[in-house]
Parts: sequence; structure tokens; C-alpha cells
Amino acid sequence: MSNILDPSWDNVINSDRVELVFENRNKDFGAYVIRKGYTKTASRAMLISISFFTLCICAPVIYKLISSNIEKIAEKPIEVTVELKEPPPLDKNEPPPPPPPPPPPTIETVKFTPPVVVDKEIAEEEQPPPQEKLNETNVGVVTQEGTEGATELPPETVVDPDADKVFTYVEEMPAFPNGGESAMYTFIQKNVRYPQMAVDANITGKVFVNFVVDQNGNIAEVKVLRGIGGGCDEEAIRVIKAMPKWTPGKQNGRTVKVSFNVPISFTLRN
Repeated sequence: MSNILDPSWDNVINSDRVELVFENRNKDFGAYVIRKGYTKTASRAMLISISFFTLCICAPVIYKLISSNIEKIAEKPIEVTVELKEPPPLDKNEPPPPPPPPPPPTIETVKFTPPVVVDKEIAEEEQPPPQEKLNETNVGVVTQEGTEGATELPPETVVDPDADKVFTYVEEMPAFPNGGESAMYTFIQKNVRYPQMAVDANITGKVFVNFVVDQNGNIAEVKVLRGIGGGCDEEAIRVIKAMPKWTPGKQNGRTVKVSFNVPISFTLRN
């Protein structure tokens, strides 16, 4: 009786109360199973809810970490080391391979044409005069005067099939003057100016720029592949267009257009 007067008995999931209520009843009934396992079910549901909520909060941070790692892996060049080994020495005792068999002899055949029998006599063909008589014969030479002011035919022009094609990799890649790639990044670092709009908005990141080095080494077709805004995209395009003339790339001995992708970093320093 003292247990019944206990305030904890007001809780419908109290194990003692559940056993007392279902003492002489069918415990396979759904209500008994639900009340008996309510504590475990509620704890499990609470744990799953907390885990899901924590995952939702941390998802942007996890996505940012994964994206930055992917960019670092994509930008880092992969170095492959190839070890060249000398071929094994030839075995002097090994017999040389047999020579190839000679080609079969060719037999020249002459087709014989049978004679044709006719009723009338065939006249003998007239023989040409000897060379001495030909030299004594006067041979006339016919000439024709040209038209005054006429010009020769223009030379045939050869069309380059790769004139308008833009390559990504060629036999001789274009080069930035006086230092190549390192000199190019030094030029960008010295000439880029951080836009005041980006400074006020605390905008940082990388702007990926694509441009083409044409057959004369000029910079053309400058465009932003991925920008960060705040005036940084326009500043990246300005610096790329301000670069000096490059040494053009070559394919099969001809100068061609080559496409480049360059990342430009904008970082604020405290």
C-alpha cells in the first residue's frame, strides 16, 4: 500500500506500476510492451535526434574542409619518377636467327600473237628519213608576243589547319618572358591591387582565370572561370591583360594558340 501512495506511481511508465496493472492480464498486449520499453525507446530517439542535429550544425564546416582539401590536391602537381634500366646483355652463345627465305624467281613471259592471213597484199610502212636529212630541213619557229602589263599568276597559298584551334598542351608550351611560370606569379603579386570593396566586406579566396596565348604571344580571350566577387574578379582580369608578350607555343613547328588556367589568391593580412 505504501508503494501505491508513492508519488512516482503517478508515472504511467513506472515498472512496478506496469507489472501491477498487468499482473493478471495478457502481457502480450501492445500496451504492456509499449510501457515496458518506453524508457529505452525514448532514450534511443533522443540520442538519434541529438546526433542528427549535431550533424546538421557541422555539415557546412565539414563541406568546407573537404572542398579545400580537394582544391589543394587538384592544384598540387603529381611527380612521377621513372627509373630507366639498361637492357640485359646479349648471350654470345645464342645462335643468330635464320635468314629469311629468298623471294621466288620471276619468270618473264612474252605473249605470242598469231599471224593473221588476209587476201590482199599489205603495203610496207613508210620509214622515217635519216637524221642527216632532218638536219637539212628548215624548221619554222612560231612565237607569240605577250600582252603588255600582264602579271604572273599569284602563288598558291597554303592554309594552316591549326590556325584557329586552341590547344591545351603542345610540343613547345608558351613561356612568360624572363623566368617562365615563377616570373609570371611574381609579376601578378607585384601588380595586383586588393579592391577596397573586398577589403570592407572581408572577402578572401582564389579567382581562377582562363586566357589564351595566341600565335604572336599576345594575351587574348581573358575570362573568369570561378570568382569571389567584391571587385576581385575584375582586378584579376586587369592584371592578366597587363602581362607582357609571351613566347608563343609551337605544334609541328608552327606557332599555335594555347589556353592557360591561373589561380590568383586574395588574402587579407591582419
